[in-house]
Amino acid sequence: MTDTLTFYSHPHSRGRITRWMLEETGLRYDAVMLEYGTSMKSAQYLAINPMGKVPALVQGTTAITENAAICLHLADLAPAKALLPPVGSAERGECYRWVLFAAGPLEAFVTDRRHGGLAPPMEAGYGTAEDLLHTLEAAVAGKRYLVGDSFTVADLYMASFLSYYIRVGELEAKPVFTDYCAVHLQRPASVRAGQLDDALVAPVGAA
Repeated sequence: MTDTLTFYSHPHSRGRITRWMLEETGLRYDAVMLEYGTSMKSAQYLAINPMGKVPALVQGTTAITENAAICLHLADLAPAKALLPPVGSAERGECYRWVLFAAGPLEAFVTDRRHGGLAPPMEAGYGTAEDLLHTLEAAVAGKRYLVGDSFTVADLYMASFLSYYIRVGELEAKPVFTDYCAVHLQRPASVRAGQLDDALVAPVGAA
């Protein structure tokens, strides 16, 4: 991989997930911190992501948005790290499953519930609250890894979301969740990524 990677984010954003993934890959990247409501909505940044949201990753001249897409792409850019199982394997498909479950049904459910209204189960990608939470618990119960016997992007993505939702009170801090998250949040790349973003909180602020 020879193209320059430029990472656009804010330390109080979902970009923390991409930062952790970047640190896991060991790839060199430039970080550009944006502010809510100002530089994040500037014409220059809207040319990269018309949604005016972070994170975004620019590789060479190509912009990649959506956290899940960025993390899966980064896994492919660092094959030696084995953050995704082999192409075509069932395990790779299972990794896609859990990354996209967290990015889609889980995040949509938590957001809808926070704002007081769940969509009808037949229309919502998350179905019923009971089915979603049962699926989530069953996925991590008694497991160190979601897929196979090693850390993958699925663990990074799921541990990021679960730990955040627990911290802000959107999910109950059940041992089934906290035990799963704890081991992954202690990974050197996770700690390093957190320190990098924490150091930026004061100067960047949350406009």
